[in-house]
Amino acid sequence: MQKPATALRRLAVSIAALLAVTAASPAAQARTEPKAPKEFVALSDVDPTIIQEMRYYTVHDFVGARIDGYRQPICILTRPAAEALHKVQGKLLRQGYSLKVYDCYRPQRAVNNFVRWAKDPKATSMKAEFYPRVDKSRLFADGYIAEKSGHSRGSTMDLTIVKLPARPTPPYRPGQRLVPCYAPQAQRFPDNSIDMGTGFDCFDTLAHTLDPRIKGVQHANRLMLKKSMEAAGFVNLAEEWWHFTYQPEPFPNTYFDFPVSHGSLAGRR
Repeated sequence: MQKPATALRRLAVSIAALLAVTAASPAAQARTEPKAPKEFVALSDVDPTIIQEMRYYTVHDFVGARIDGYRQPICILTRPAAEALHKVQGKLLRQGYSLKVYDCYRPQRAVNNFVRWAKDPKATSMKAEFYPRVDKSRLFADGYIAEKSGHSRGSTMDLTIVKLPARPTPPYRPGQRLVPCYAPQAQRFPDNSIDMGTGFDCFDTLAHTLDPRIKGVQHANRLMLKKSMEAAGFVNLAEEWWHFTYQPEPFPNTYFDFPVSHGSLAGRR
């Protein structure tokens, strides 16, 4: 017969082992998602007038599926970036325009999703729209996909300008006919953006902000966006007319992975 003290010790060891297994389970890990630092805000809390069309929450993107980490279709940014966008919006509203954001903070798990997709040569369902002239094997070498993104630092966003009153954008229907992102505006996906010469996320050199083949109204529209953003402290990525980073970044060397959701902003320490 076991002594009472020995039996109690064995019971305690068994309970500790059970708790360790429970803590390591996927369900337990899911309950401990990382939270955003206090410097992050929902853009709508700073400026509710800026239009939000969060593409990676939808299936209308170059992958053809909702991207990992996008739990809600909301724009999250560091507060300085959001307040700078508010300044840009104020000036554009007085001219009869509005900003529209396509993507803002992007968790590292979303970037990892892009990397996995790029390494799968069979996943080409959206090629006809987003990268019709680029061989998928060149996505890393040509700089369209990378293992780290400035978006994950929280002060980078993808955006455009919309003429007011904003026309509604019809939803993308999976399986519908795809048109190259560099086709004339009347032919490509009916985004309510002013004509920038290509659609958003167009993997093509025509998307370079100052590509000399983009002329006339399209060139003027790109310059309006670029100059409006630069006046508020943003820097454009030369290869993407829609991509801007607020400077100085509050987190220039940190790549976050909290989900895109209001819950990531709640109960922060």
